[in-house]
Amino acid sequence: MPLIRPTRFGKPPPIRKPLPTDTRRKLPRPPVNLRVRDCAPCRLSDHYHTTLSDNLMYMNYSHTLQSQQSQKSTREIRLRWDPSNPYSKYRKNEPVGGTQWSKTPPEPSTPANITHLEAVQIHIMSKDALTSRSNLLGVIAALRALSGETEAGGGALAKGVKGVEIVRGKKQVGGWIRSGMPAGAKVTLKGSAMYDLIATLTEFVLPRLREFPGIPIPTAVSGHTSYLPASSNAVKASDVAGVVSFGLPPAAMGFWPQIEVNQDAYPKMYGMHIHFITNAVGVGAQERARALVSGFQIPFVRKS
Repeated sequence: MPLIRPTRFGKPPPIRKPLPTDTRRKLPRPPVNLRVRDCAPCRLSDHYHTTLSDNLMYMNYSHTLQSQQSQKSTREIRLRWDPSNPYSKYRKNEPVGGTQWSKTPPEPSTPANITHLEAVQIHIMSKDALTSRSNLLGVIAALRALSGETEAGGGALAKGVKGVEIVRGKKQVGGWIRSGMPAGAKVTLKGSAMYDLIATLTEFVLPRLREFPGIPIPTAVSGHTSYLPASSNAVKASDVAGVVSFGLPPAAMGFWPQIEVNQDAYPKMYGMHIHFITNAVGVGAQERARALVSGFQIPFVRKS
């Protein structure tokens, strides 16, 4: 009868292969990808899929058949260079007429491309950071408290989310800012964290602002030949990108519950810009994006 080998309790099994070590933090990394799932349904996400999506498709639907659209033949403004010609073979053929970003037609309205919210981004700029980068600590702490995100934090982040990021200057502007100089911080939210931020904004922050009628809408475009709606004013490429942006004063920072509970821990209150990034593109993208954002109880007001 073979002898039974007794089991030794209280001692972990030996690790045959050492765990990989993070070169930055000098800590071992687990061999599995930790991912934090939602433990409760998101109220605003359900509101979008059950109510807003159907209403947006009905509001943005345009019954225009392909056969009714004017088919204009492309007119050759100038002859193209012959690539076989050795003189013009390696020369760049510049396009004529520009990109015409303001006349890009919108995508057809289908159930697959209904206007939806892709991300919400909070951006805070601090002029004090131009003199000393240590002045960004208050900005970073505020964004971490508002979003709950941090750079390379625990768990797997959503795609495109990098936690709190430092915003640096892209080019030199006189003697005020230089290229690569830290000037602020930003954080991008997606998924349930994005909807939680919107719920906090509409339930705690905006109702407590004094004399806040709503987010102003640009005035109408002058001229009867305008191709844009009355509340749009496409003067730059971002106007047809479907991004709704507005700013909050420094006094609004103290209305966030995450900041109000420990407001003395921050050196000062900061103003911020909030960007609602949607998938709307083409002519009228701002109108479709505003219709989506207004469905989350964010008010708009038309300029007089």
